Amino acid sequence: QVHLVESEGGLVQTGGSLRLSCAASGRTFSAVAMGWFRQAPGKEREFVAVISWGVGYVDYADSVKGRFTISRDNPKNTGYLQMNRMKPEDTATYYCAATRRSLNSQTIADYDYWGQGTQVTVSS
Repeated sequence: QVHLVESEGGLVQTGGSLRLSCAASGRTFSAVAMGWFRQAPGKEREFVAVISWGVGYVDYADSVKGRFTISRDNPKNTGYLQMNRMKPEDTATYYCAATRRSLNSQTIADYDYWGQGTQVTVSS
Protein backbone atom coordinates (compact mmCIF):
# COMPACT_ATOMS: atom_id res chain seq x y z
CA GLN A 1 0.00 0.00 0.00
CA VAL A 2 1.18 3.49 -0.91
CA HIS A 3 -0.48 6.52 0.63
CA LEU A 4 -0.43 9.82 -1.24
CA VAL A 5 -1.21 13.15 0.39
CA GLU A 6 -1.46 16.28 -1.72
CA SER A 7 -0.86 19.84 -0.65
CA GLU A 8 -3.62 22.42 -0.82
CA GLY A 9 -4.30 23.99 -4.17
CA GLY A 10 -5.47 27.55 -4.43
CA LEU A 11 -6.73 30.48 -6.44
CA VAL A 12 -4.45 32.23 -8.90
CA GLN A 13 -4.90 34.84 -11.61
CA THR A 14 -4.27 34.11 -15.25
CA GLY A 15 -0.52 34.13 -15.84
CA GLY A 16 0.30 33.24 -12.25
CA SER A 17 1.96 30.20 -10.73
CA LEU A 18 1.21 27.48 -8.20
CA ARG A 19 3.15 24.49 -6.95
CA LEU A 20 1.51 21.28 -5.83
CA SER A 21 3.24 18.58 -3.81
CA CYS A 22 2.44 14.94 -3.27
CA ALA A 23 3.97 13.12 -0.31
CA ALA A 24 4.15 9.34 -0.48
CA SER A 25 4.34 6.99 2.46
CA GLY A 26 3.96 3.29 3.14
CA ARG A 27 5.41 0.77 0.71
CA THR A 28 6.85 3.41 -1.58
CA PHE A 29 9.42 1.04 -3.06
CA SER A 30 6.62 -0.68 -4.96
CA ALA A 31 5.88 2.40 -7.11
CA VAL A 32 8.00 3.13 -10.18
CA ALA A 33 6.45 6.40 -11.32
CA MET A 34 4.27 9.28 -10.19
CA GLY A 35 1.73 11.00 -12.39
CA TRP A 36 -0.54 13.99 -12.17
CA PHE A 37 -4.09 14.07 -13.53
CA ARG A 38 -6.82 16.67 -13.44
CA GLN A 39 -10.57 16.76 -13.75
CA ALA A 40 -12.64 19.82 -14.58
CA PRO A 41 -16.39 20.00 -13.88
CA GLY A 42 -18.30 17.98 -16.45
CA LYS A 43 -15.09 16.62 -17.98
CA GLU A 44 -13.25 13.33 -17.89
CA ARG A 45 -10.14 12.99 -15.81
CA GLU A 46 -7.14 13.70 -18.02
CA PHE A 47 -3.41 13.12 -17.92
CA VAL A 48 -1.16 16.05 -17.06
CA ALA A 49 2.38 14.77 -16.45
CA VAL A 50 4.40 11.75 -15.31
CA ILE A 51 7.88 11.18 -13.91
CA SER A 52 9.68 7.96 -13.05
CA TRP A 53 11.37 7.59 -9.69
CA GLY A 54 14.46 6.54 -11.59
CA VAL A 55 16.27 8.46 -14.31
CA GLY A 56 15.09 9.35 -17.78
CA TYR A 57 11.30 9.28 -18.02
CA VAL A 58 9.29 12.51 -18.07
CA ASP A 59 6.26 13.34 -20.16
CA TYR A 60 3.57 16.02 -20.37
CA ALA A 61 0.21 16.54 -21.94
CA ASP A 62 0.39 18.90 -24.92
CA SER A 63 -1.89 21.34 -23.13
CA VAL A 64 0.66 21.97 -20.37
CA LYS A 65 4.00 21.37 -22.09
CA GLY A 66 6.28 24.36 -21.68
CA ARG A 67 4.24 25.72 -18.76
CA PHE A 68 4.22 22.92 -16.18
CA THR A 69 7.20 21.10 -14.70
CA ILE A 70 7.04 17.80 -12.87
CA SER A 71 9.79 16.85 -10.44
CA ARG A 72 10.50 14.61 -7.49
CA ASP A 73 12.66 14.47 -4.39
CA ASN A 74 13.43 10.80 -3.91
CA PRO A 75 14.83 10.97 -0.35
CA LYS A 76 11.65 12.76 0.73
CA ASN A 77 9.37 10.48 -1.31
CA THR A 78 7.68 13.60 -2.61
CA GLY A 79 6.63 14.68 -6.07
CA TYR A 80 5.88 18.18 -7.29
CA LEU A 81 3.97 19.87 -10.05
CA GLN A 82 5.08 23.42 -10.78
CA MET A 83 2.44 25.27 -12.78
CA ASN A 84 3.43 28.49 -14.53
CA ARG A 85 1.66 30.91 -16.87
CA MET A 86 -1.61 29.44 -15.78
CA LYS A 87 -4.80 29.75 -17.81
CA PRO A 88 -8.48 29.51 -16.88
CA GLU A 89 -8.50 26.18 -18.72
CA ASP A 90 -6.20 24.83 -15.99
CA THR A 91 -9.02 25.11 -13.45
CA ALA A 92 -9.66 21.60 -12.14
CA THR A 93 -9.25 19.19 -9.29
CA TYR A 94 -5.69 17.86 -9.46
CA TYR A 95 -4.76 14.34 -8.41
CA CYS A 96 -1.39 12.77 -7.95
CA ALA A 97 -1.08 9.05 -8.53
CA ALA A 98 1.51 6.29 -8.36
CA THR A 99 1.91 3.23 -10.53
CA ARG A 100 3.62 -0.08 -9.93
CA ARG A 101 3.57 -1.15 -13.54
CA SER A 102 4.76 1.60 -15.87
CA LEU A 103 7.54 4.17 -16.03
CA ASN A 104 5.66 6.55 -18.31
CA SER A 105 1.97 5.71 -18.37
CA GLN A 106 -0.62 8.31 -19.32
CA THR A 107 -3.48 5.89 -18.65
CA ILE A 108 -5.64 6.17 -15.55
CA ALA A 109 -6.13 2.41 -15.32
CA ASP A 110 -2.39 1.87 -14.92
CA TYR A 111 -2.25 3.79 -11.66
CA ASP A 112 -2.64 1.92 -8.41
CA TYR A 113 -2.68 4.65 -5.78
CA TRP A 114 -4.30 8.08 -5.75
CA GLY A 115 -4.11 11.24 -3.72
CA GLN A 116 -7.22 12.89 -2.33
CA GLY A 117 -7.42 15.61 -4.96
CA THR A 118 -6.90 19.33 -4.56
CA GLN A 119 -8.75 22.24 -6.15
CA VAL A 120 -6.94 24.68 -8.39
CA THR A 121 -8.82 27.69 -9.73
CA VAL A 122 -7.48 30.18 -12.26
CA SER A 123 -9.39 33.44 -12.54
CA SER A 124 -9.43 36.00 -15.33
